[in-house]
Amino acid sequence: MTTVPAASEVLIHPPPSREDAPGGGRFPDFPPRTDMMNTTHLHDYGNQPTLRIHLGDFETTVVLGEVPISWDVPTSRVGVRVPDLLVAFRIRRARIIEQKGYSIREQGKAPDLVLEVASDSTARNDEVGKRRDYARFGITEYWLFDPDWGRRYAAGLTGWTLVGDHYEPIAVRRYAPEMYYAWSAVLGLYVCWEYGRLRWYDPAAGSYLLTHDEERNARIAAEVWRDVAKVQRNAAEAERERAEAEVRRLRDEIARLRGGDE
Repeated sequence: MTTVPAASEVLIHPPPSREDAPGGGRFPDFPPRTDMMNTTHLHDYGNQPTLRIHLGDFETTVVLGEVPISWDVPTSRVGVRVPDLLVAFRIRRARIIEQKGYSIREQGKAPDLVLEVASDSTARNDEVGKRRDYARFGITEYWLFDPDWGRRYAAGLTGWTLVGDHYEPIAVRRYAPEMYYAWSAVLGLYVCWEYGRLRWYDPAAGSYLLTHDEERNARIAAEVWRDVAKVQRNAAEAERERAEAEVRRLRDEIARLRGGDE
């Protein structure tokens, strides 16, 4: 009888080409997180959808939460990891949705980045077991985010990049009190920990990717300024018409006076 290795013992080998990848099957169902950490830090502010919109190419790029990852489509939960956030480029998005998971063998490549949000029940596993397995899967970058700096993880923001078959740390720098950032080569963005919140900063644009609230406020502000500009244009037009009317009146008055002199 074949012995199935534990999840942390599953070895990942270089994937075959997509032409050789078998198809079919679905991942088993996994229970969703119930601690509200993903809801609070990935969904409530819009960090996941704003990143998806920024990266674009919806058919071949995915930014998804709680998607199971495995070498192949499994028949059980053994050998499967479920990150809080997954980013993958040049893949078949429709197949991930259909199979309810990410098969490295079928996609022909590992995801490019995963991120875990701290949880009291999984923090130790995130730092040790998942880190080891994600490296074996061949995932380029692995990030940890703890809104309560150092309470669950060793730090509030930690990143690793894959070098060979192991992870090496990504430098995290302090910008100001309660503000830290680190460069993600995969995303082309800075991953930021600011006052207990996760943010993405785009150096090319010189700005953050907007949260839902910021986007809404920016839209409202643009509408207000558009209305102000319209009022100003209307006022300027009305003033011009009044001035032109006054010029015409004065010309008529001058013509009348000159006619009286004759």
